[in-house]
Amino acid sequence: MSPETAPVHFVPPRYDGASLPNLVATLEERLVGESPYPVLSAEIASRIPHGKTYVLVVMDGLGAHQLNHSAAADVAAHSVATLDAPFPTTTTVSLACLATAQPPSQHGLLGYTMHLPDHDMVVNTIRWTTLRGQATDIATDDFLPGPNTWERIRAGGSEAITVQPGHFAGSGLSRLLYRGCRFEPAQSDQELIEATMQLAVEPDRLIVVYVPHVDFAAHVHGQDHPEYAAALRTVATIWSTLAARLPHTVTLLGTADHGHIDFPRNRQFRIDAADHKDRIFYGDGRAMMVKGDGAQLATRVPATWIPISEMVDLWGPGPRHPLFTDRAPDGVLFADDGWLLLHRHANDRLIGNHGGMTPEEVGVPLLVRPTT
Repeated sequence: MSPETAPVHFVPPRYDGASLPNLVATLEERLVGESPYPVLSAEIASRIPHGKTYVLVVMDGLGAHQLNHSAAADVAAHSVATLDAPFPTTTTVSLACLATAQPPSQHGLLGYTMHLPDHDMVVNTIRWTTLRGQATDIATDDFLPGPNTWERIRAGGSEAITVQPGHFAGSGLSRLLYRGCRFEPAQSDQELIEATMQLAVEPDRLIVVYVPHVDFAAHVHGQDHPEYAAALRTVATIWSTLAARLPHTVTLLGTADHGHIDFPRNRQFRIDAADHKDRIFYGDGRAMMVKGDGAQLATRVPATWIPISEMVDLWGPGPRHPLFTDRAPDGVLFADDGWLLLHRHANDRLIGNHGGMTPEEVGVPLLVRPTT
């Protein structure tokens, strides 16, 4: 992509040593001696102490810029670097990067909503439903390539465990992301903390703890709402409690899957019904993927059209997933700064959004508890 065509404040992810797949590849290497995928740069990796077991807390929706909030002070105090979320900056894509140590170009999950030509549909990759909410019969267990991160760790003689809210157990997304990983459900924040503490006693483990509070509050209420501040305090309490109570033989890290930006109703642009003719829309409202003519549409919406030939590397380097070309769009409408695009099935009730390539969406913190 040339500087002339890139949208304003556009930040391509760094997949060569400063991204989420590099982080998990580094932890894999620490546990079993090697990873088949690129690790963090030596400079960033040096900020992560070696441990007998590693606990990685994934704070959904807590971008690096959001650590400036006063309620996040206890978390911000342990920030040692800023990593890049992959393109697009959305939960399922980022978590698939952790599950494989691969960029999206290689693991094949290309967006929050994704066109699957072999199934002749666009699916919601969180719920694994159609955009109308209808159930699908897509088998998610083998959607990501293997062996994945957890399977490789197990083959190397260590164990991968995830601690998650209990209602995620057995979902299509959990089956996709955690094949080969032990799933420990928690019914409360306190139970999540206690389970993590107990599991971390044993050596040679990677324990991934997922906390969704900030993402939910940012989506529904926005970052100026008391509920958002309350969610930050909850996540800070989880982090601080683990930091205080985990033995120092355990390396405690934290990160996020993407950041958030608020978009009030007057900054949400609904694409006309007539413009859906001969076009398939998917992805996110900040990076709207289009099968069909997006260049002409860009003249009528607050967005910049980038054809696939100019932006394919945003998903990462090759070798590409066998179905990458089929699943990829003809191009992407990158919403202008301060704007959100909505197709006819998109939810206009969410204030907080993400998916684009601004620093606020791409930058995620690397948190590390000090060794002393």
